[in-house]
Amino acid sequence: MSNNKIDKTAKQVLDAIGGPDNIISAAHCATRLRLVLKDESIAKTEELSEIELVKGQFSNSGQYQIILGAGTVNEVYNSFIKYADIKESTKEELKKEADHKMNPLQKLVKLLSDIFVPIIPALVAAGLLMGINNVLTSKGLFFTGKSLMDVYPNITDFSNMINIFANAAFVFLPILIGFSATKKFGGNPYLGAVMGMIMVHPDLLNAYGYGDAILNNKVPVWHIFGLTIEKVGYQGTVFPVLAASFILSWIERKLRKIIPSVLDNLLTPLLTVFLTSFLTFTIVGGIMRAAGNLLADGMVWLYDVLGFFGGGIFGFIIAPLTLTGMHHSLLPIDIQLIAGGGSFLLALVSCNNVAQSGATFAAMFLTKDKKMKSVAVSSGISALLGITEPAMFGVNLKMKFPFYAAMVGSACGCTYAAFKHILNVAPGPAGIIGFVSIEAGNVINFLIAVTISFIAGFLMTLVMSNSKKLNKSF
Repeated sequence: MSNNKIDKTAKQVLDAIGGPDNIISAAHCATRLRLVLKDESIAKTEELSEIELVKGQFSNSGQYQIILGAGTVNEVYNSFIKYADIKESTKEELKKEADHKMNPLQKLVKLLSDIFVPIIPALVAAGLLMGINNVLTSKGLFFTGKSLMDVYPNITDFSNMINIFANAAFVFLPILIGFSATKKFGGNPYLGAVMGMIMVHPDLLNAYGYGDAILNNKVPVWHIFGLTIEKVGYQGTVFPVLAASFILSWIERKLRKIIPSVLDNLLTPLLTVFLTSFLTFTIVGGIMRAAGNLLADGMVWLYDVLGFFGGGIFGFIIAPLTLTGMHHSLLPIDIQLIAGGGSFLLALVSCNNVAQSGATFAAMFLTKDKKMKSVAVSSGISALLGITEPAMFGVNLKMKFPFYAAMVGSACGCTYAAFKHILNVAPGPAGIIGFVSIEAGNVINFLIAVTISFIAGFLMTLVMSNSKKLNKSF
């Protein structure tokens, strides 16, 4: 791409966001220019949308983000900071600046996002492997009353191997969360990982057998200093390890202030791990286990009580939740539900994402803007696979009525998904390929649900395009 075009784009973006005086910090990721602005209200969104290389714009978590695309964003960013006469910032520095502009709820959601987003690739890989194992072992999927493994017994060992690969991330989930959360809380992430290892140590009663042990009065315990402490692990839990990571980070920081530097490397790790472990098994772990179970049980209760009506409501509001970033707070709940046997969230979120895709493809046929058509094709495919950001911000929100249509389409698909009680047994891609993480008996129903969402989102966009009140572009 010519330097003149890059320089022109950088100058146009700089003018549209209010000039250098309105910039606090600037960085970029793989596809977006990320800015922290003093006053976002003076940014001229309409002017930005007219710039040739700009594919979309949105504001989230205190950051004003401009979608430019892979490769292009690097070149535009280099010109942008030159013309703005500002220093280059890292994403971490930018996030710190953006944090100051967020309210407490936004900070909490961002905290959960920063902890769980880094471990999503591991969970998705495990979920996809589990999906492959489901295909191999589920009866009735290809043959009546039999699985592929029953028909072809020579693949039994292969299936067993995949099952081990798939389960590892969930069996040792507290280690992943412990590392990520402790790093976010400002502690030593390796001590956080050790804390996670302690919580799933094989000498502890496996958490999945805790319920039966209580019923049979066979919960193993330690008798220490007059205390009776349950000797139970935390496999598949989320909230206990989050609390333990926070406590560990806090204790470590306090100890480093009071322990002489000559003894710091010896005593700080020792006391940090010991004190955190003792507090976790005596007080914190049990409380947070109960809190996590209560939250998961509450979600299940609402889902069961409201049924398909509740599914429809959730489907209708999830897109606005995504705009605020609050959808990230669903991941720990999803993991907690999966640990209890299955979650309904993947099917509902997938319906929303596919509905956005349907609306985007309809917008492609309706718009006469060649740039918009081009963006709609690529972003529509992306949303179909579970990445909705380009579709939502680059097309649907720009035209407005496709976004409303996608909300209706999502509600339709989610209503069916809730009616059929579609559950996922592992985290997975929240799009049409999410079927790999769905329990085998409901794969067809999952595909029907997302198809309903796509068609409803597509058709509702066409219908709403005829409304002069909703559609002001024609």
